Amino acid sequence: MPSADFLIRLCMSSRASCDTAMAAAAITACSAIRLLPFTSAVFVRSSDPCHGSTTRRRFQSWRVCSSPKPSGVLTSDGGSANELVPAAVTTPFHLAIPVHDVHAAREFFGEVLGCPEGRSAKTWVDFNLFGHQVVCHEVRNYNASSSANAVDGDPVPVPHFGLAMSVPEFHAMAERVRAAGIKFIIEPHLRFVGQPGEQWTMFFKDYSGNALEFKAMTTPSNLFAKYVVE
Repeated sequence: MPSADFLIRLCMSSRASCDTAMAAAAITACSAIRLLPFTSAVFVRSSDPCHGSTTRRRFQSWRVCSSPKPSGVLTSDGGSANELVPAAVTTPFHLAIPVHDVHAAREFFGEVLGCPEGRSAKTWVDFNLFGHQVVCHEVRNYNASSSANAVDGDPVPVPHFGLAMSVPEFHAMAERVRAAGIKFIIEPHLRFVGQPGEQWTMFFKDYSGNALEFKAMTTPSNLFAKYVVE
């Protein structure tokens, strides 16, 4: 086993920037000896000709699934243990949606969902939705429309957006929605029972008719498990 100091230098070395496999291997080795957290990201400054001068590249961190897995847990591609799987996503997502009224959006996202408010102007406002940026743009003539697709026997509204959260967060959010008197399109319940994709889910709409889904995997590591749903 290479020394810890060598592995750390290799993880951060600019020479690793030309070889993604080398960088991934270095990160894997560091993770294996608990030198780097699974969700860490390695930034490499490169002056090598293969990437141009003084550019910064972000290598997605990886973790090793070499330890025994709990029953029913799959890797991200549905495979077995001893494979590399992507670590948790740490980049905030940005979503802009139309709403009838900015003040109504503040009431829904700020008061009902508990999202801190960010920047705003007369006709738009930012919200922090669990670390992700949702921007509500006022469109007076906006008419939300959606279709539905059957998922595990439920007519799921399409399009929709939302979050994958922890089970306690899911139930806390369900209580907030109930307390606000908002009608569920699909009541909070457990779907895909006994399958790798088993999850809590609920659907409801904001005051402008935009559909949202909040879900919680009973096995969080199975969020991206690849398998055919029966």
